[in-house]
Amino acid sequence: MPDDQQPSEVDPIDAEVVPGEPALVESAPESHQSGHTETGYTEAGVPTFDAVREKIENRYGTALGATELAEQTPEGRSVAEQYEARQQAAAEKLKQIRESMNRD
Repeated sequence: MPDDQQPSEVDPIDAEVVPGEPALVESAPESHQSGHTETGYTEAGVPTFDAVREKIENRYGTALGATELAEQTPEGRSVAEQYEARQQAAAEKLKQIRESMNRD
C-alpha cells in the first residue's frame, strides 16, 4: 500500500465530529462500574449484587467444606452416630406412646 493511500494524521482530527465526546466516555457509567467491581460497593456505600453473591458463595463453600471435614474425623462420625441413635430411640418411644393410646 503506497504512502499516499494510508490515512494521514489529519483524518483522526477530521473524524471528531461530536465535540465533548471524550467527556461523555469519561462520565459513562462503565467507568464507575469498574470501581464498583474493585471495591464491591457503590459510591453510596451499598454493596453490589456481584459482591453479595460472591460473599454468599464463599460462605456456602466454606460451610460445605467444614461439614465434609467434620464428617471425616472420629469425633464427627461419633456425633453422627449419636444423632442416629437418638432419632431411633425417639421413633421407638413415639411408637410405644401411640400403642398405649390405641389400647385405651
